[in-house]
Amino acid sequence: MKKSAFLASLFGMSLLLACSGGSTEQTEKIVASESSTAAKVVKEEAPVSEDFMSDKGIGPVTAVVLDEAVNQEMAKKGEELYNQMCTACHKPDVNFIGPAQKGILSRRSPEWVMNMILNPQEMLEKNEYAKNLLKEYKNVPMTNQGLSREQAREIVEYFRTL
Repeated sequence: MKKSAFLASLFGMSLLLACSGGSTEQTEKIVASESSTAAKVVKEEAPVSEDFMSDKGIGPVTAVVLDEAVNQEMAKKGEELYNQMCTACHKPDVNFIGPAQKGILSRRSPEWVMNMILNPQEMLEKNEYAKNLLKEYKNVPMTNQGLSREQAREIVEYFRTL
């Protein structure tokens, strides 16, 4: 009887912890000792979800201000550059040699995107997200196209239209 009551309370406590919701930096784990009928609560570090939008990447761009409305002239120039320089490896809607760009600005900060365009080698060596992308896309590194900061910004503006 004691054992079934203990197991029932252990199940109830773990269910309560699992359903508590919210994101915390620590989780609690119920640990039952084989030599004891008492359960103990152990604090355990849980992986903290990174705020991807706060990652600015590594490179010359530290701040980008996007106007509420898309700058159509800049986006048109960005589309032309993208079609000339990027389509060998990227497609807007389809993962190809590299990832699709549609929705990239909801996944990454504009600074990160520009730094990836301007400084791909160092980004792939030092930025965790870029390193993960490199692995995901069969270790095919992004090529530095030698674009200017202004050109990278135009491409970002084009990405806003996708």
